[in-house]
Amino acid sequence: MIIDCHGHYTTSPRQHEAWRTQQIEANAAGRAAPPRPAITDDEIRETIEGGQLKLQRERGTDLTIFSPRAAGMGHHLGDASTSEGWAAACNELIHRVCLLFPKNFIGVGMLPQSARVSPKNCLGEIDRCVGEYGFVGINLNPDPSGGHWQDPPLGDRYWYPIYEKMVEYDIPAMVHVSAACNPAFHTTGSHYLSGDTTGFNQLMTSSVFKDFPAIRFIIPHGGGAVPYHWGRYRGLAQDAKLGVLSELMLNNVFFDTCVYHLPGQELLAKVIPADNILFASEMIGAVRGVDPETGHHYDDTKRYIDQLPLSAADKAKIFEGNARRVYARLSAQIERQAKA
Repeated sequence: MIIDCHGHYTTSPRQHEAWRTQQIEANAAGRAAPPRPAITDDEIRETIEGGQLKLQRERGTDLTIFSPRAAGMGHHLGDASTSEGWAAACNELIHRVCLLFPKNFIGVGMLPQSARVSPKNCLGEIDRCVGEYGFVGINLNPDPSGGHWQDPPLGDRYWYPIYEKMVEYDIPAMVHVSAACNPAFHTTGSHYLSGDTTGFNQLMTSSVFKDFPAIRFIIPHGGGAVPYHWGRYRGLAQDAKLGVLSELMLNNVFFDTCVYHLPGQELLAKVIPADNILFASEMIGAVRGVDPETGHHYDDTKRYIDQLPLSAADKAKIFEGNARRVYARLSAQIERQAKA
């Protein structure tokens, strides 16, 4: 089985996105949000069959770990109640996709985060996502302010309620920012990669892994700048007397393969052990075009992994084994959904 650990519902029904606009407008005007729109199963099927499911079949992948659209999380918009309503709507929609396509999609939840609002606000939604929907992980935004970084770093005890819940359920978190509202950042060109790199560095300089030895994080988009600057982080860890970087981080931190050219994948596989790499594409996501140098879509990342000079055993880890290990609830959920 080939498991893509990083997929977003970027093709969600138009009325769902229209309701989001209405919700934000209502919040700004001091009114209650309108009722959520009715969305039929057929409307959901149409958005998936012509998009993510079609590409799964064309590109030879089997299962996508699926979550709401990352840029659409919009934690900087509205207030805490706005985020709660939007997260609930988005996660419910992901759950419906998984019910309609149980062999192709398994859910990961977004959290109702808001800048300067305690992460305790998110615990009920984690309970619902894991306990009711069978989701196998969460997306954690280290910067709910959308590019202004108003919350404490991920190593601060501020975040510990979420970490405690992650350990309780044995689920990982993908460290994933949302859209940037700071004009200094391009959402997918710099803010995403900055969030990945910053999140890694914050965890590296913290006591999180001492306090939560079994906790697991996925740093997406190939780890941002981290693999390219692995020597820098090794040196920083050494200078700060934090220990050997691989021993400090690689029991708890993993990287996905959302890197959109072969040289980038080669670097990732050369620097990061195969045990810490999870296959991912983020297809129909940040980069949707065809690479004129290859004639294939940039986000058809399986082609890059196929070309890497790795053993069959290491490729099996990247394509399947590591996802089952990092998403500890995944294998059981695959079995449950296969029987649906």
